[in-house]
Amino acid sequence: MQFSKPIFLLVTLLAVFSPALEAQDPRFSQYYASSWNLNPAMTGVFNGRWRATVNYRDQWNSFLAPVPFRTYAASFETRYNVGANNDYASFGLGAMHDEAGTARFTQNKVHLGGAFLKQLSGGRNSSEHYLSAGAQLGFGQNSIDWSKLWFSRQFDTGSETPDLGAVNGEPNANANSPLYLDFNAGILWYVVFPNEGFFYAGGAMHHLNQPTISLIEDNKETLYSRWSGHVGGQFPLTENFAVLPGVQVMKQGPAMETDLGINFRYSNNDLNELALRAGVWGRVGNKLDKDLQMDAITIVGMLELNRWMLGLSYDVTVSGLTAANNSRGAFEVSLTYFHPEYRRSRVTCPKF
Repeated sequence: MQFSKPIFLLVTLLAVFSPALEAQDPRFSQYYASSWNLNPAMTGVFNGRWRATVNYRDQWNSFLAPVPFRTYAASFETRYNVGANNDYASFGLGAMHDEAGTARFTQNKVHLGGAFLKQLSGGRNSSEHYLSAGAQLGFGQNSIDWSKLWFSRQFDTGSETPDLGAVNGEPNANANSPLYLDFNAGILWYVVFPNEGFFYAGGAMHHLNQPTISLIEDNKETLYSRWSGHVGGQFPLTENFAVLPGVQVMKQGPAMETDLGINFRYSNNDLNELALRAGVWGRVGNKLDKDLQMDAITIVGMLELNRWMLGLSYDVTVSGLTAANNSRGAFEVSLTYFHPEYRRSRVTCPKF
């Protein structure tokens, strides 16, 4: 069954102005503070008994208010020591809600996940190397609020205004996509140095089964698989100062994006640790038929207080969109709580 002309026009416009609607995923500028959505192998990669994380992103409020793009995510993970060695099994639950535009195009996802962290080498006074492999299995559904839209058949030529009570004549338009099964997998290697510096490298594949997400009856629209690779670390400069560089590369369908930058960290190295981070990150992506270009610069500030980590960031638009939003891009907040182990132990995981 083919699109009618009004729906074809609507979908075309949405595809031009909203990358999230091109069968692609929402993403966070603070990707390192949303490890559940970054790589399933990062499940359980933290120091403590369990970890809870929430993320929120508000994008393009400057010219799309009161209906900007908004993304919410939350996850909970726990890990257990297994066997005689310092190996761990971890399990988690995560959810994401994303909404975009006047018609409230919405993506909802819920996943269960797990990972196994295997110690490759290391000891009390030497670097510890770990390899982690993880997977997530869950469900998702997309939807749109057709009552927020009007079509040419609803235009009243007498009053020259749309009649929202009139039938839109779009029998092939569904409010919701089918409930789809979704599968993700990833791998991660990291090393923790005796001075608590660390380095990591990982990769992940999301939507390996390419589920159907159509909002019309033909069910031909599928969700592109997304692959990503990321590297980074923490490198102490002095007893109190360290740098945390990082790079993430993603590709999903025709879209490609690279995030790279650096955070600077100051810590008091106390038992009740207080640490501050500040950094600058850049985002580069392809724009339809154009080559790669700089899209935004992200300013980041983070506070670590014992078991808590709070991150705030703002995207400053540097692309051609600045003419519409005056460089005002997206605001993000992340909050993570780490519940300590029953007994104090040596650091075995990075603190992203």
